[in-house]
Amino acid sequence: MDFNVRKLAADAGIFFSRAVQFTEERLGQAEKTELDAHFENLLSRADCTKNWTEKIYRQTEVVLQPNPGARIEEFLYEKLDRKVPPRPTNGEILGQFMLEAAKEFGPGTPYGSTLIKVGDCQRRLGGAEREFLQTSSISFLTPLRNFLEGDWRTISKERRLLENRRLDLDACKARLKKAKTAEAKAALWNEELDKAEHEMRVAQTEFDRQAEVTRLLLEGISSTHVNHLRCLCEFVEVQAMYYSQCHNYMQELQRELGRSPHSLEVNSHPAGSPTDPSTFLPLNSPSLLETDALQIEEVQPPASGTRKAKVLYDYDAGDSSELSLRADELITVYTVPGMDSDWLIGERGNQKGKVPVTYLELLS
Repeated sequence: MDFNVRKLAADAGIFFSRAVQFTEERLGQAEKTELDAHFENLLSRADCTKNWTEKIYRQTEVVLQPNPGARIEEFLYEKLDRKVPPRPTNGEILGQFMLEAAKEFGPGTPYGSTLIKVGDCQRRLGGAEREFLQTSSISFLTPLRNFLEGDWRTISKERRLLENRRLDLDACKARLKKAKTAEAKAALWNEELDKAEHEMRVAQTEFDRQAEVTRLLLEGISSTHVNHLRCLCEFVEVQAMYYSQCHNYMQELQRELGRSPHSLEVNSHPAGSPTDPSTFLPLNSPSLLETDALQIEEVQPPASGTRKAKVLYDYDAGDSSELSLRADELITVYTVPGMDSDWLIGERGNQKGKVPVTYLELLS
């Protein structure tokens, strides 16, 4: 017990001395051993990597699981080292509800049979989402978390040790300087000076050794970037496969609904009416304004509904159907039926073309 008390008292004394020394350095009242510029750049790069990795990790979690309650539950299961119980996705729940509703309404009815087709598609979409979430977690989130909870903690620990070694070295330098001053006044070589020089050499050796260990860890950040780049590419591939799979499921569902005999009842409206599905373009087909650049020249402004707009930024037209813009100029804008809400028709003198809404400030 006496040994522990002495050790505790010694540790407390060291901590207090370092705190005083650190404060004096901040106030410019004590000398500080500076690290070289390359080392400082490594430290800055490591901090930047940690901060952005943490932000990307947290936001990816939000994208993959928008429900904060579910994220907290998964976090608790992970800390308790227990397996997260399987949870159906929203698409799977919706599909199940549709299938149960179809049983109530009757599978042979037009509504019931369509509910079965759509419900089955929703369940497959939910299954694809589940697979996407699992794969993304393994291929992207796990490596980021391993860096934050593994490599970064090791780097932080070694950096704290290096800071302590630096404080010890600076304290030894201060004692040696004090001993030399006392020796000069006494005009004799004393044991205090020998002791101070020995402590300074030991502290310098420990500082150099710890600086080399920390430097090697910091230089490993480059390997971390390479690993995270590979994981990011895998995440993009998984995401692309997921959206492609969902697109295929929806196209298949559209074909099934188009072949359904009950669709005749839905399509019995006059052609061109608002409820006629043939008046709507497929999801993957461009609008008339996009397929035929000459169509822009034939668009006429409405009798009412035109507005003035101020251009916020320069914009270079992507093709002949668009209108190039220059910041701060005023143009006339309006919309036409069936046009993407992100675009407007812009006119400037005799020139006309599509312009992006985000580049404009609409004036009253």
